Amino acid sequence: MAARQRYRFRAPSTGREVIIEAQPGHTYRDRETGETLEPVGKLVPLAPSASDLPWAVENLRHCPHCGQMAQKDLNDCPTCGRRLDPIGVVVGG
Repeated sequence: MAARQRYRFRAPSTGREVIIEAQPGHTYRDRETGETLEPVGKLVPLAPSASDLPWAVENLRHCPHCGQMAQKDLNDCPTCGRRLDPIGVVVGG
């Protein structure tokens, strides 16, 4: 079980990204440049979670247009590119 939250960090000068199980109050540095990494976002599922996968079934939904799976936090379907309905809204129900 993942107890700590995983974050995506980015090096400002190079744009290089890394995923780290970050701890509050710590400063993380890029291996190559030595510059301080900036947190860009949290990875889902949020900690604590039984899953250690970046995207787990409980964090996905079906696109109403093409039927393919898409992450819950996306606004547009990565498969067909059409706009996804807001989470929790049932269309045509």
